[in-house]
Amino acid sequence: MPIARHMRAICVLGLPLIGSNLAQMLLNVTDTVMVGWYGVEALAALVLGSSYFFSLFMLGNGVALAVMGRVSASLGAGDEVQARRDTRMGIWVSVLYGVAVLPLTWHSATVLGWLGQTPEIAALAQEYLRVLGFALAPALSMMVLRSYLSAHERTQVLLWITLGAVVLNAAINWLLIFGNLGAPEMGVRGAAIASLSVTCLSLVAQAIYAARAPGLRHIALFSRFWRPDWETLWSVVRMGVPVGLTSVAEGSMFQASALMMGWVGTIELAAHGIALEITTVVFMIHVGLSNVATVRAGRAHGARDSRRLRDGALVVVSLSLGVGLLAMAGFFAFGAPLSKLFLDADNPATPQIVVFAARFLMVAALFQLFDLMQVMALGLLRGVQDTRVPMWMAVLSYWLIGIPMSYVLAFPLGFGGVGLWFGLVIGLACAGALMMTRFWRGPWLAPM
Repeated sequence: MPIARHMRAICVLGLPLIGSNLAQMLLNVTDTVMVGWYGVEALAALVLGSSYFFSLFMLGNGVALAVMGRVSASLGAGDEVQARRDTRMGIWVSVLYGVAVLPLTWHSATVLGWLGQTPEIAALAQEYLRVLGFALAPALSMMVLRSYLSAHERTQVLLWITLGAVVLNAAINWLLIFGNLGAPEMGVRGAAIASLSVTCLSLVAQAIYAARAPGLRHIALFSRFWRPDWETLWSVVRMGVPVGLTSVAEGSMFQASALMMGWVGTIELAAHGIALEITTVVFMIHVGLSNVATVRAGRAHGARDSRRLRDGALVVVSLSLGVGLLAMAGFFAFGAPLSKLFLDADNPATPQIVVFAARFLMVAALFQLFDLMQVMALGLLRGVQDTRVPMWMAVLSYWLIGIPMSYVLAFPLGFGGVGLWFGLVIGLACAGALMMTRFWRGPWLAPM
């Protein structure tokens, strides 16, 4: 397959996925911006609450990512029945997990208190999480359907559904955060209600499309959905748990950084949240390309075509690298102006927050390359259904290297928030090097 055809196939599949990932991120950015306009304490609570929710979400989302690789490989081998079985049991696992962890969101103030957060901010974060916790099961089910549709290369519909969710989320936020048009002023809890509402509506839209779209209707995805398929369920769990733990290992490094930044100060925590939002917007491009890598690698692996697997990997990694270099330049040049977009100019704390956020973004420019390496390698490895070894690489890089280095640089060595961010760079560099080496030296690239 010529390189130009690889490039075209990746762009056709990837651009809508990147767009939908960016639109999904805009949901979070909208919450952050609008709550930031509402107040600094509310923003700090949103940062903590979102970090807490994200940790639980990433563990469950391993099933959806596993489904993407499994369905892609099944379709590459021409087995639509197995693709249906994997998707249905992926939704089963997502719902069961979402219900099981609901008590952790309901009693989150206690957990946040144990982690050293101030009682006032922890209580406000709990208000947010007691609503948002009910969004976990539908959010994870939506991600499973997203993986199913991506494996079928039906990505444009995902973009349009997510763009609609962004508009609706902003409208509900405007009503409920600030109490406009006679609605109750609910602050951070209003943002949670908006997120729950748009998640449920997005799930319904994706389910209708997956069941009724031409070319997919014959698969009968939801026919006898209530019947368990225990063999497939456990296969999905066995692959999904390592993927989820890998994501948690990475995500928890960033969540731990938010908790440690809370020890530094509320101003720094608010700046940290803004910097993470900005970097995550760019990261969503890499996540979209990583999803493309999973689908394309899974299709090639299922068809036992190692040459197509190798060439496709080279093209998609090169595209991600180009995006990373552009992002580095943007963070250095526009860190402060971007940070100001998240804050009320009349708030007296705004100048301090902008200074810290701009510093953090300068460090974030350095870890762009390492971050894209690890996420692209993970996407490729999921495509060839290699998940357990990358999990241990992630645990080593993030928990045994990244988090300890962030703590040492921030507190014993006295570099504060900037030192904390340099610890993130070190953890990501280790993960990127290990995982890229794993993929390019793997047996899946040998002639089949």
